[in-house]
Amino acid sequence: MNILQINASARTEGANSTRIANDIVAHLQARHTGAKLIRRDLAVTPHPTLDAAGLAALFTPAEQRTAEQTARVALDDALIAELQAADIIVLGVPMYNFGISAQLKNWIDAVVRNGVTFRYTESGPEGLLKGKKAYVALARGGIYRNTGNDSQVPYLKTVLGFVGLTDVQFIYAEGLNMGPEAAAQGFAEAEADMARAFA
Repeated sequence: MNILQINASARTEGANSTRIANDIVAHLQARHTGAKLIRRDLAVTPHPTLDAAGLAALFTPAEQRTAEQTARVALDDALIAELQAADIIVLGVPMYNFGISAQLKNWIDAVVRNGVTFRYTESGPEGLLKGKKAYVALARGGIYRNTGNDSQVPYLKTVLGFVGLTDVQFIYAEGLNMGPEAAAQGFAEAEADMARAFA
């Protein structure tokens, strides 16, 4: 059993999304003794933004790439290899201005690759990362669950499903910036979500 944990907060310490992701991983390790854990913290080791140079490297045939282009593609390849090897993926996802963090967007842009994690067929796109389980730890300052202001969950369902990750469980910790009582309630609700997920 291989568990891949992606911490996508901009914070290197004290991130609520990382706290929830760590709790999910602890539950998983209790259920799968001996599981191998790879933890990637995107604040500690940020991935480069997909810019013009990155696109040029990806669209240049491997045998024609410069040394710089080869190194740039290798950064993405390493993230893809981690994802392909994982049986379970745990994403720690903070909400920044109603969306995902730049750190997580950079990771997504690195791992969503035509012909590798998805492919186009005559009947449409097909995800190639099938048979895996994903848990998404959501940490929000306000309360957005099942409201029109939650752009994260629809987006993540779409992009994860696009690469074949359709078995996704969302764990919500909300109201974390609304005072101590609300924050305590938010973490309690996350624990309740986890209890249901692992029942």
